Amino acid sequence: MPDLTGLLSAAETAAEVAARYAATADTDRRLSDEVVETLITAGFARRFVPEHLGGAPVGFTELMESVATVAEGCASAGWVASLMAQGARISGYLPAEGQAEVWAKGPDTLVVVGFVSQGSVRAVDGGWVLSGDWPYVSGIEFSEWALLLADDGDGARFFAVPRPDYGITESWFTLGMRATGSHSLTLDEVFVPAHRSFPRDEMFLGRPAVSREPFHTAPLFAVNGLTFGSPVLGAARGALKLAARTLPARDAARTGFARAAGEIEAATLLLTRVAENADLGLYDDDRLRRASLDSALAVDLLAGAVERVFAEAGTRGQRETQPLNRVWRDVRVAAGHGALRFEPAAMRFTEPLLSAS
Repeated sequence: MPDLTGLLSAAETAAEVAARYAATADTDRRLSDEVVETLITAGFARRFVPEHLGGAPVGFTELMESVATVAEGCASAGWVASLMAQGARISGYLPAEGQAEVWAKGPDTLVVVGFVSQGSVRAVDGGWVLSGDWPYVSGIEFSEWALLLADDGDGARFFAVPRPDYGITESWFTLGMRATGSHSLTLDEVFVPAHRSFPRDEMFLGRPAVSREPFHTAPLFAVNGLTFGSPVLGAARGALKLAARTLPARDAARTGFARAAGEIEAATLLLTRVAENADLGLYDDDRLRRASLDSALAVDLLAGAVERVFAEAGTRGQRETQPLNRVWRDVRVAAGHGALRFEPAAMRFTEPLLSAS
């Protein structure tokens, strides 16, 4: 696709660096500083920052392909690149004063997001006080701010917290995607002023109170599958290339390889449709339901394709030291993310069809 903003070519450079460190990242369970710096230099953190604060806008289709490009080299690096962009996009729903505070040092500030709350929040004069844990916060080790979802009794809200105010508990010990560093964030009686919070529904529905950037009018379900599906797409493409190096000559292996290639291409078409609809601002109810379905189905196809080539690779590709082994583990873990589960997407998609019959 056309490199409209320069992100795609920068992603190719980042992919090369990420690939060099991929094995070490898997062993160390963290991305190297060099890889993180390369992702920042590529511009993933600034792509959804408002322009008046130094942001460099990008379309969802170009971002999808750029994230996938990085993930071909290292799935964890692609995942973190995607969530860099997500953190910036969600931060754009903050009130103007909160945005200015988050990006006071520039648009490359790394913001992470905690969607799963095991904490508490209470309203006080001028804001709220938060305590507790937020698990599964990808990229937290390199973060400068965190956006945390919690319910204050009047509804769910996001709260922006600077790095000095939160701790990190190592809790991410998994089969794959080890280097995403998706550890737990901890708070102990931290005050968050009103200008650093906004209602969750503004982001879920794509109805920002302040921002008029087009990427902030995208409802969550229009693009959430892209955030988590794009790294899986890149990892699957990488697995296909790795499998081609050791593909057995027997007909069954070649047939399986060809089927996997077709599944990856079909998944690409599904995710591209989701991204292109988002770029066009097509957010009617039918397309929102289909976006979730397309994303979940695409990841099902990708996971199946990687499973297929891994099985056909035999022991040569399945050894612990082989990159294909790592990619297979990464895809199995990434495909299990809640945002990519097929069953909830299927329920949303079929509900109006069944109620109309």
